[in-house]
Amino acid sequence: MKKLNLKKLKIPNKPGVYFFKIGTTTLYIGKATSLRDRTKSYFSKDLIATRGPAILDMVTKATEIEWQEADSVLEALILEANLIKKYKPKYNTKEKDNKSFNYVCITKDKLPKVLVIRGRGLNKKEYAKVYGPFPNGQQLKVAMSIIRRIFPFIDEQSNKKNNREFYKQLGLVPLGEYKENIKNLKLFFEGKKKSVVINLKKEMLSHAFRKEFEKAGEIKKRIFALNHINDVALIKEEIFGSPTSKYRIEAYDVAHMGGKNMVGAMTVVENGEVNKNEYRKFIIRTQKDANDIGALEEVLSRRFRHSEWGLPSLIVVDGSTAQVNVAKRVLNRYQFDIKVVGVVKDDRHKPKAIIGDENIVKVYKKQILLSNNEAHRFSIAFHKQKRNKSFLK
Repeated sequence: MKKLNLKKLKIPNKPGVYFFKIGTTTLYIGKATSLRDRTKSYFSKDLIATRGPAILDMVTKATEIEWQEADSVLEALILEANLIKKYKPKYNTKEKDNKSFNYVCITKDKLPKVLVIRGRGLNKKEYAKVYGPFPNGQQLKVAMSIIRRIFPFIDEQSNKKNNREFYKQLGLVPLGEYKENIKNLKLFFEGKKKSVVINLKKEMLSHAFRKEFEKAGEIKKRIFALNHINDVALIKEEIFGSPTSKYRIEAYDVAHMGGKNMVGAMTVVENGEVNKNEYRKFIIRTQKDANDIGALEEVLSRRFRHSEWGLPSLIVVDGSTAQVNVAKRVLNRYQFDIKVVGVVKDDRHKPKAIIGDENIVKVYKKQILLSNNEAHRFSIAFHKQKRNKSFLK
């Protein structure tokens, strides 16, 4: 399949599940924080290095891409598992040994436990319900912690000392209520969130009718949590992989006074920490007037000639659409697929908005603002230094 065909599909920038197909046969199923960005990544030049020969072979054979949107990344993860189980795509199992997949299992106990079991150690007959396979164990771990805040459940950690208080609270819940909780959990794993919400609304009204307003209020909060799933941690895991990988943000700013002594600066934030050893200064050579856009283009063009510096995960520019577009133009020239965000300032040069990929902004807002602030500070300091030297001459 060609990248050219991808543009015609108008794939949305929303979470969901995508299908690579040849005719009516599903070759591969995956989930995404952004369906548009994830499917686009399969047509990058380094696909064989990042995903391996099997996925490259799959993309070459595929004739079409379909997708299904989800309300959240969490629900996309569950949908992916259900669809892999249904269609058993060739390249999902080819990419990863079937036995290394993870499954969510609900036991047959009087107080059912919810366990995560590896495929190689799984006997489905031992459990009341089995959901999966889930291809990514780390993502599933994050997902289970999110789900547990909505549907508290007992797991294999129940006897550990530091969890006793949590399970003591569960013990205060009547058996009937706990079983109702597990029932809703099952529906959620089956992709039936609407049914769960209907069940909870009925339960809430029942408590309200009996004037049990505190219990009704708790269920109302749970309904809100279901309809506004806070899966920032899962988005971070989905986009950037493990906290063990290095996420490098490079921020750029230009400083001058009426076009004189024009300089540029690059600052670096890695995994949330500034790395001053990686900061770089640029004396602007091609711009004689106060052309901030032209100066930024020069800085970025010169920076990306230095492949030995490595590549950033994200670029932050000081400015709005014009600055973001010039950064994208330079990246396109060098054929680098790197995200760009812009920090828009008010009249007092204070940040008032960040433009760019919403998911990246949602997860990395603090680091984006830190890197931008550092770039502005560093460029101003360098400009003053250069201006003072000019004055002394």
